[in-house]
Amino acid sequence: MSIPQPISGIRALASDYDAMLCDAWGVIHDGVNLLPGAEAALVNFRKTSGPVVILTNAPRPSSIIPAQLDRLGLAREAYDAVVTSGDATRDEIVQRLPAPAYRIGPEKDDPLFDGLGIEFVELDAAGFIICTGPVDDQNDAPEDYRGVLERAAARGLEMVCANPDIVVNWGGRIIWCAGAIAELYEKLGGVAVYGGKPHAPIYRLAFDAVARAHGAPVDAARILAVGDGLKTDILGANRAGIDALLVTGEGGIHNGSPEQAGMRVIGAMEGLRW
Repeated sequence: MSIPQPISGIRALASDYDAMLCDAWGVIHDGVNLLPGAEAALVNFRKTSGPVVILTNAPRPSSIIPAQLDRLGLAREAYDAVVTSGDATRDEIVQRLPAPAYRIGPEKDDPLFDGLGIEFVELDAAGFIICTGPVDDQNDAPEDYRGVLERAAARGLEMVCANPDIVVNWGGRIIWCAGAIAELYEKLGGVAVYGGKPHAPIYRLAFDAVARAHGAPVDAARILAVGDGLKTDILGANRAGIDALLVTGEGGIHNGSPEQAGMRVIGAMEGLRW
């Protein structure tokens, strides 16, 4: 176990790395505004060290994320590529087709299914479940889905969870994510599968994105992960064999201390700064 070393800015350690995997929500923005200093930190890392890949548990394909970041005001010069939980989830969905699916999630996540030819049906006719989050993520809680989850678990349906995050800080308000619904499903005896952080599929995609941006594969020892979630960003980095830097303040959701959770970090900072 490690006690996080306070770090005032990533300038002090940037020369140790050739690439960065950076979380989005809670590190770069809070869903409404960019967080202070984050853009400058990313731009300067790219200038001095190497590519930045934004690694997010957003349950949507990476192709639509840059436009969302544009609306928040993040310069395209701050990153080289985006990899999402949605990207990894599409692979999980394809493996289960042509079975029809029961869907839990809002319409805003529709792009996840573009081009897959998936058939959505009522629960009793479904071969598996896809959960991208609460249908009304501003008001719904996991317990609102207990009834349908109990029925699904009784049928032995597998749930594909498109976002392993439990909660997210949206402009200062905590809202539930798909991971919370999947967690309840597992407690009820159901089986959930995940593609996003901290699980391996999203890191395979991230390493490929780093290699494309860098022009060649980058050794894991030269990749830095930055994130605010112990159970997603930090655990995922530990499993992937890369160094992790914990963001503890601003709009983050860090869920305690890494030493208590038995996780390794090279340091901690209140907000991403250069």
